[in-house]
Amino acid sequence: MASGRLIKLLIFELLEFVAFATPTLVIVEQFATAYQKKAGSLGKTHYWLIVSCSIAYVASVTLLVWVPVKVLLYKKHRLYKKIKGWRPVMMMCVILTTLPSFSFSIAVTEVQKNSSASTNSLPEKLPDLPVSLVLTSLIVVDIIEKLRIYPLTGRLKRDDNRYIHTLQQIKTVTDQVKQNEESTSPPQPARRTEVSLPPSARTQNPSPVLARPQEPSFHSGILGAMSRQDDRAQIFLWSFLLWSDTIEMVRVAGHADVYKSGWLYPVYIFSFISLFRIILTPQNPLLNSLGILLQDIPFIFVRLSLVIALGTITPILGLCKNILVTVSYVYFNYLTKFRAFSTFETSSF
Repeated sequence: MASGRLIKLLIFELLEFVAFATPTLVIVEQFATAYQKKAGSLGKTHYWLIVSCSIAYVASVTLLVWVPVKVLLYKKHRLYKKIKGWRPVMMMCVILTTLPSFSFSIAVTEVQKNSSASTNSLPEKLPDLPVSLVLTSLIVVDIIEKLRIYPLTGRLKRDDNRYIHTLQQIKTVTDQVKQNEESTSPPQPARRTEVSLPPSARTQNPSPVLARPQEPSFHSGILGAMSRQDDRAQIFLWSFLLWSDTIEMVRVAGHADVYKSGWLYPVYIFSFISLFRIILTPQNPLLNSLGILLQDIPFIFVRLSLVIALGTITPILGLCKNILVTVSYVYFNYLTKFRAFSTFETSSF
């Protein structure tokens, strides 16, 4: 009888492969259907030729890239330990699945525009299936990669949560200890550091601690059951919320005023660029800064340009979110280090 770990591995690998292969096959099939309508009587041959090429692409990529990388990650543990801060599986999905899917989504709209006598005969909105399928598949792979360190059965205790988070940081802490041991500079005593401080720093009052509202805690009954927080459930929640901004941006591309014009290309290009941060590990220190550089700042210019050129076809809430997130990140991480922004305001509460 197969063990639970083997069953979990087989289920995860099967789901990841389905999420890896399905978007390309579905979107290329839609491209083949659109091209068949344009070609007329000769479109049947072109349809099966395009579909067969998509199947051959998925099969070749699976045999030449997907399977060898998976085997190396499971067999070569030393190689896996050398990979720090990024995930090879997510990189394969972004480059080998999302990129061709977005490219063929643009190609479908171009074929529909060229096959129609006028842009007025085009539908008001493009179908939502391609966008939802591509991003859902990418999020599913991301969730599976995060769930690998967790058991799927049984209740996860708080001690287990702390142990797992500590386990994720062992490699980073070990590297820092090794760097400190290899350092040739002798450590300075604490007393010498205290003497070297200026008198103003020694007599300065400590920063007051702001009073926070007390949070309730429930341990039994209905409220205790409702207050449970399991990291495995949080992974599903935050994985979808993390990409809500990109999902909304790509959905804007289905608007008639966008895909009938040249705005289709910047929307898809910057949406694809924002997906590159999914390659990083969840605890990577660069994740927040890359989220600002790859998503929020480009989306500010894209959304602002769309509002100026085409009106409020994109939600103003999304534009406000991008602006506030960018300004708050720059202010609290960089501007507060300057003297003009370093004064501490005592709370009146």
